[in-house]
Amino acid sequence: MPITRPLIFAFVLATPLLMIGLWGTSVIAALAIFAAAHAAILPPLFMPGLGWLGPVVTRFRPAAGERAVWLTIDDGPDPGDSAEILDLLDRHGARATFFLKGELAARHPELVRAMVERGHQVANHSHTHPTAFFWCAPPAQVEREVRRCNEAIAAATGGPAPALFRAPVGIKSPALHPVLGRLGMRLCAWSIRAYDGVRGFEPARVAARVLGQLHPGAIICMHQGIRDPDDRPLSPRGLAAVLEGLGERGYTCRIPAADELT
Repeated sequence: MPITRPLIFAFVLATPLLMIGLWGTSVIAALAIFAAAHAAILPPLFMPGLGWLGPVVTRFRPAAGERAVWLTIDDGPDPGDSAEILDLLDRHGARATFFLKGELAARHPELVRAMVERGHQVANHSHTHPTAFFWCAPPAQVEREVRRCNEAIAAATGGPAPALFRAPVGIKSPALHPVLGRLGMRLCAWSIRAYDGVRGFEPARVAARVLGQLHPGAIICMHQGIRDPDDRPLSPRGLAAVLEGLGERGYTCRIPAADELT
């Protein structure tokens, strides 16, 4: 456990006592303590790669001279674009990790199996993707989100439960690392975010964001299930532009081994 975790929680828990002790002598000092407590606990929750509360994977160690990146795709499986995405990856000789929503994996197990059968990895992205409240959810709910997604993926593949978890939009919970520790899992963030889910989707802009930050060992975060106002899939277009740019620069997409993750 990182030394920062017990220190942060000790400080946050002591905050009410410190405020009571200071309130009668200095309201400003009491409010400063209150603000400092929030400053200590909020950054590691809302900054995906910050590991104050526990380790977070943000890159991997490729071999010397290897121009390799780890492509990760969140929010599937989606029946509207999964087949096209898998075909794209095949054409470019790319392998990816799909961070899946458990409820979608349970609904479309055949897509989860197709991902694995075609050489890709599947991982846990929570069961219901509770973006708004995952950071403040009770510990039991955090554990339920992780466990139910694991169960859905394992049921779809017939294999072991995933070893990797990515929080919804990267926002963590104070209860998350203890849950992952009990399940033997690791928390994975990213080093390059495509922002392919934002308004004004343009494949060239998505590719420029990714390629402009490119470096060996980078973890690229992209998404599936993105559609235009007429419900036509957009995700494959952004992915195609990124894969073409990676190939032009001599990069390959591969799934790193567990001992390469940092």
